[in-house]
This record gives sequence, C-alpha cells and structure tokens, in this order.
Amino acid sequence: MLKSISWRIVGTLDTMVIAYFITGQLTMAVSIGSIEVFSKIILYYFHERAWEKVTTTKKEHERSEELA
Repeated sequence: MLKSISWRIVGTLDTMVIAYFITGQLTMAVSIGSIEVFSKIILYYFHERAWEKVTTTKKEHERSEELA
C-alpha cells in the first residue's frame, strides 16, 4: 500500500512539473496536478471493473470449451 501511495505522489509531482514547464504558471501546474489525482482514481476504478469483466468472461469461455 505504501508503495502505491508513493508512486501516486511521484506521478502527480511529475504531472505538476510538466504542467509548469508548459504553462510557466505554478498555480496552474498545482491545479492540473490536483485534478489529475482525482481523475486517475476514477479512471483506475473503471479500468479495474472493465478488466475484471474481460478476464471473467475469458475464464468462463475457456471453461465452457473444456466441457465441450
């Protein structure tokens, strides 16, 4: 868990640095980084749901082929 949190911090700081280089505005860079934190959490949630559905469907398909 600590590794995940530290990676999220590194990713957000990276986004802020890139945003600062592009915009030249610290306030804008922090704003973009702040939004990025929440958007990544939401995207990760939906990605995990979709991934689980795909892998579950694949496993069910493989099982049905084994039984046939």
